[in-house]
Amino acid sequence: QVQVVESGGGLVQTGGSLRLSCAASGSSIDRWGWYRRAPGKERELVAMLTRGGDTNYADSVKGRFTISRDNAQNTVNVQMNSLEPEDTGVYYCNAAIRRTNGWWNYWGQGTQVTVST
Repeated sequence: QVQVVESGGGLVQTGGSLRLSCAASGSSIDRWGWYRRAPGKERELVAMLTRGGDTNYADSVKGRFTISRDNAQNTVNVQMNSLEPEDTGVYYCNAAIRRTNGWWNYWGQGTQVTVST
């Protein structure tokens, strides 16, 4: 069983920065993702990092968010700069393992990010 734990959310003013961290224990992860659910909206992908180092970002965060792996801490982080009120939401970390029958996805509890005007 994989346990996923996020940290680093909080309240920040427009233009500020936050860094979210995600730790997953129990197995080797093939793909990491950060998703968010804004008030009244569906959950959406924010950033993704594969085991091979490929990254993918939502258009709305390109140039502002950076996903990376910290091997020393065994975490995957997303550095969020130039935050906007539209970035407000609950951010979820996803850790995925590719098995013979498909992707197995594990989710954290979520961490709240609030960007004030």
